[in-house]
Amino acid sequence: MPATLTLVRGSVTDQAVDAIVNAANTRMRGGGGIDGRIHQLAGPRMLEELRRVAGQGAEVGEAVVTRGYDLPQPIVIHVAGPIWRGGHEGEAEALAGAYRNALLAAESERCVSVAFCSISTGAFGYPLALAAPLAVATLTDTGANLVHVERIVLAMFGREEYDAFHAGLCFGA
Repeated sequence: MPATLTLVRGSVTDQAVDAIVNAANTRMRGGGGIDGRIHQLAGPRMLEELRRVAGQGAEVGEAVVTRGYDLPQPIVIHVAGPIWRGGHEGEAEALAGAYRNALLAAESERCVSVAFCSISTGAFGYPLALAAPLAVATLTDTGANLVHVERIVLAMFGREEYDAFHAGLCFGA
């Protein structure tokens, strides 16, 4: 049975799921926005694990799995999306790959539920109107063939994100 997609207004850190997806940077050392918040809530042991498993960092789209430590979610999947450079440098493929690889990492960890924030649409500048339908389509397509993941939550903190993903769910998938 395909995984169900649900849209909620809120933070990924507040979702009752097995794993959350962190919109990280390629250094995998924490940063601003949700990345910084996840690191703050998880505590220093997550960064220690990231240093061990990701070494000097990760490529765009590469999913890196750590424990959640002080977070209520047992697993954090860190993935860096692309920086928006006008849309002519493979950004769409890279963003789809980031969502796909994060979902496949959740499947590999045997998660039943996973929550995503919006990847690359903050400091990386990817336009929400383009990112949301791409994310929805990628998660829908990838989620159709999974064994373990049954529920995918799109947790959008801001109103603009929520509205863009709502439109993506209604018209983009």
